[in-house]
Amino acid sequence: MARGDVDGRMTDADVRELHDHLDATAELPVRPAASVRLGEAAAIAADVADADLPREVVVERVQKVASLLDGIETTGNERATDHVVAARRAATRILDESENG
Repeated sequence: MARGDVDGRMTDADVRELHDHLDATAELPVRPAASVRLGEAAAIAADVADADLPREVVVERVQKVASLLDGIETTGNERATDHVVAARRAATRILDESENG
């Protein structure tokens, strides 16, 4: 992964934050449509957080996570929604940093 990128921008902390917020939704009751998207996004985020992947692969997978999150209209659970919003922010930050770095 982009661990310790030379420019110091895309860090383990960014990717870990994305993963942690998605992982936090796993045990929360959410709408079925949201559950499917959250499950897939969490699996991708876990893969990115736990593997040593090239920067371009991290970016590609985070783009997929962001796309899945964008497809969630409502979770039906306030705590889950808070985690989705935070995960979207983390994904956006990772993608913005990849464009600027």
